[in-house]
Amino acid sequence: MDPLVLSTLGWKPCFSLQLTAEESSSLAPARVAAHYGSQIVLWSETGEIALPQSLLAACGDLAVGDWVLLAVDTHRGVRRLERESLVTRKAAGSKAELQLIGANIDTLFIVSSCNHDFNTARLERYLAVAAESHVNPVVVLTKSDLCDVPDQLRQQAGRLMSGLVVETVDARDPAETQTLAHWCRHGQTVALVGSSGVGKSTLAMSLGAGRIATQGIREDDSKGRHTTTARSIHRLQAGGLLIDTPGMRELQLTACEQGIDEVFDEIVAIATECRFHDCAHQDEPGCAVQAAIESGRLDARRLASYQKLQSEQARNAQSLREQRQQSRKQGKFYKSVIQAKRRRRGDRY
Repeated sequence: MDPLVLSTLGWKPCFSLQLTAEESSSLAPARVAAHYGSQIVLWSETGEIALPQSLLAACGDLAVGDWVLLAVDTHRGVRRLERESLVTRKAAGSKAELQLIGANIDTLFIVSSCNHDFNTARLERYLAVAAESHVNPVVVLTKSDLCDVPDQLRQQAGRLMSGLVVETVDARDPAETQTLAHWCRHGQTVALVGSSGVGKSTLAMSLGAGRIATQGIREDDSKGRHTTTARSIHRLQAGGLLIDTPGMRELQLTACEQGIDEVFDEIVAIATECRFHDCAHQDEPGCAVQAAIESGRLDARRLASYQKLQSEQARNAQSLREQRQQSRKQGKFYKSVIQAKRRRRGDRY
């Protein structure tokens, strides 16, 4: 195993520390570079490997960006290394399923455009996901050349979270996107998230990710069409790696209470001054949060957004727990049926 070669794929000391002496000498680390249905593409120090998902069954559910250990002779997956970070969401639709967006990401570029797509409530969702995932968020506002007040939008986005970095760029201009090079250097992994049509694929190409298909948007509402259909890793000119993701029409949160509190830290701080520790910040006497809104210290929109996201993440987290419990019960039932059949066959012979 050559750590210097692997470092170009995002390998870090935290992964080396997970290996036993025997694993270091007998197994090959590889990183999930793309997921195409039943086939998974991995990058290793010897090059690219395409494997059927069945060969990696022992590694469990895999996300693009994961590191796995492969048997050198058969390329069979032995285990997945513990993740440094994992970005997830509730799968779109009514199903209670968790969708893996990307693993071992250092920086999340939250991309929005300076048109109809700009939406502070949506940005707060992405910021909560980044905070919960322990990933550094950077808001990238594209199509600044088509907006009369890009600086106003940048300032508006910057107020959504303490210390948040916001960059405005023309995604088509590599010179402008150089402002993002700091987060794309050797050994770093960044991921692009945002709605369809905000310019994620164009931005990826300007950062050196190679040719990625792009499509236009509807002029009346700035809505885009899905261009990227699968998550995949691309090498960047600055030496880092970029995970491109399909556009998201909805981003529902799950088990994200800590991340939400971090994004809305001013509300959390004010709430400590409430008379009752379980104050719902509605019409309770001595509510410091409502007092802050009345005095202009706190924006009422922020409180509404905070409460909406807290309620949503709690509801979705509960649905996912119930789904997992149901799946475990079904698994135990099927196992008992199989065991009963085996016993009956044994009785006949």
